[in-house]
Amino acid sequence: MAAHFQRSKDHSKSTIYHPPSTIRLVAWEVTRRCNLSCRHCRAAADKGPYPGELSTEKCFRVIDEIAETGRPIVILTGGDPMMRESVYEIASYGTEKGLKMVMSPCGTLLDQQSAKRLKEAGIDRISLSIDGATAKTHDDFRRVGGAFDEVMRGIEAAKKAGIEFQINTTVTKVNLAELPDILRLAIDLGAVAFHPFLLVPTGRGKELADQELSPEQYEETLNWVYDQRGKLPLNFKPTCAPHYYRILRQRAHADGEKVTVETHGMDAVSKGCLGGQGFCFISYRGEVRICGFLDVSCGDLNRQTFGDVWLNSPVFKQMRDLDGYHGRCGYCEYRRFCGGCRARAYEVTGDYLAEEPYCIYEPKARKK
Repeated sequence: MAAHFQRSKDHSKSTIYHPPSTIRLVAWEVTRRCNLSCRHCRAAADKGPYPGELSTEKCFRVIDEIAETGRPIVILTGGDPMMRESVYEIASYGTEKGLKMVMSPCGTLLDQQSAKRLKEAGIDRISLSIDGATAKTHDDFRRVGGAFDEVMRGIEAAKKAGIEFQINTTVTKVNLAELPDILRLAIDLGAVAFHPFLLVPTGRGKELADQELSPEQYEETLNWVYDQRGKLPLNFKPTCAPHYYRILRQRAHADGEKVTVETHGMDAVSKGCLGGQGFCFISYRGEVRICGFLDVSCGDLNRQTFGDVWLNSPVFKQMRDLDGYHGRCGYCEYRRFCGGCRARAYEVTGDYLAEEPYCIYEPKARKK
């Protein structure tokens, strides 16, 4: 990893420094332990143990540092964050500090008692993954029999506790045809949002490289997502698919529409990849990264404060200089709305500033 980081640093010598963006989201892997063994897991997580996990006291200090830097939404994730007994204390402490604390559990440990504890700790929304419209498809993807039924029980427990939930789906060639049915299932269950994740083949997900959608399938799927706009009773947008925000503007322009909050909701003011600009990831050992799919260290909270990393990380400064990206992403007219997936670029080329390898769009003007 050091060689890749050094190479990208060399590329940045002539880049222009852009002031850091407001921190909007922090995904925090409070533990890597998990009782599932999902095919796509970016962490290749299992039951552990995983030495080096931040102590609860250290987690409290990190929350203090995050709160001093901004007021982002903090996503407690894993592994399965509920495998960590002190997760309730961590969530409660963040809530007391004025941060919006949410969680991304696997669902297997979510029952009425634990859901009640989450609610009392200030967790008002969770995300749960459903990767197939049927138990057979989902359980095969999760590699654990009964996982689908456990998620259904977890959803019911969350609803009884008054916790909102969203459904996430990792999209591959295997379940692509089921995507409309999974969307309908999310609506029927009462989800407030449905977020399909376009597979990033990292961690155990590398084993699914042959199941990743082709660039043409990505384009077709993202256009299908756009076609659902305004027809659904929940928030519906893709994740890890930054070129959706290019498609949104292309389609709106073709329809003679102006992209505004009134016409396109919050998608009008959002953008594709927020890594290092409005978002970052913290590993269970305190390593800060662009995102959980990109294994390049941007700082270490055992030696630095969160604010120091967010403001001064050389990698984050590169992420904020969109004109310094390489290939098409550096001169595409949609670069400020999209930005390309930095993790896919890194996995394919070893350079996190490289052009998005799964985008078929050719910019109108080539870089001079």
